[in-house]
Amino acid sequence: MSYLLDNTEVKDLGNLELLARQVVEGFIIGLHKSPFHGFSVEFAEHRLYNQGEPTRNIDWKVYARTDKLFLKRFEEETNLRCQIVIDASSSMYFPEAQAQKNTSYINKLRFSALAAAALMNLLSKQRDAYGLSIFDQDVKVHTRCKTNTSHYRLMLTYLDQLINNPERNRTTSAAQALHQIADSIHKRSMVIIFSDMFEQSENADQLFTALQHLKHNKHEVVLFHVVDKAKELDFEFENRPYIFIDMESGERLRLQPNQVRDHYLSQMKQFVEALKFKCLQYQIDFVEADIHKGFRPILQSYLVRRHKMRV
Repeated sequence: MSYLLDNTEVKDLGNLELLARQVVEGFIIGLHKSPFHGFSVEFAEHRLYNQGEPTRNIDWKVYARTDKLFLKRFEEETNLRCQIVIDASSSMYFPEAQAQKNTSYINKLRFSALAAAALMNLLSKQRDAYGLSIFDQDVKVHTRCKTNTSHYRLMLTYLDQLINNPERNRTTSAAQALHQIADSIHKRSMVIIFSDMFEQSENADQLFTALQHLKHNKHEVVLFHVVDKAKELDFEFENRPYIFIDMESGERLRLQPNQVRDHYLSQMKQFVEALKFKCLQYQIDFVEADIHKGFRPILQSYLVRRHKMRV
């Protein structure tokens, strides 16, 4: 299971539910062996088996992987509500597959969808309510928070549709969409955002205002800044001619990376630092989510934030 947690080059994204379950099972097992062990009882819903206790609630799947006996825990339903928000603008489909119907590659949208599915699986285990919002130029999907199985299946259907229907030239209006989502969440919730936050520079202030809006009603907000770090932040391209294509506008630019590298890195650094500063100012958790670093940082960040909401 560590393969799915640490390496996002999964072999097939055709069964999102199965992959999400595998990611979560691997994460739960890892909790018992990591510095997060103190959280494992509350968040993994297991505790060590004590000799003499009834065996009916032993989790034999965990035993098969760890050679240790853990009991499943059955607690009262919690009041935690989590709204998962996914940016579905065309820039999130970077990098594109080299061939159509290729299910072996990962891009920012696929990474976000699988991370969201894993979070939903973990939320279901905790009997927490969750909803899903998807936006590009405006909000395309917005569901209320629920806990039942049919709701989980519906959320997976929305995520499957995102993965299997990529579109170019679909722009984003993150600021407008986030304002709309903030207005629709009336009860205190955890709001988890998956986005590259690539907004037009003239709209940056509006974007920061929208993030601040999400803090209304005492919501806890976690922003996963989803990026292909090597290409988008570090600009690791060979110095040979490339045609760079804006996936949202379709604009093409032919150049050699060395012609623009210094300027690009300077502008990108300025953008990310401003985003981090605003998140710090608004008490929003900012987490860099490199699509090549796996899902463990996603689940751990959720775990820590959930703990803070309950203490």
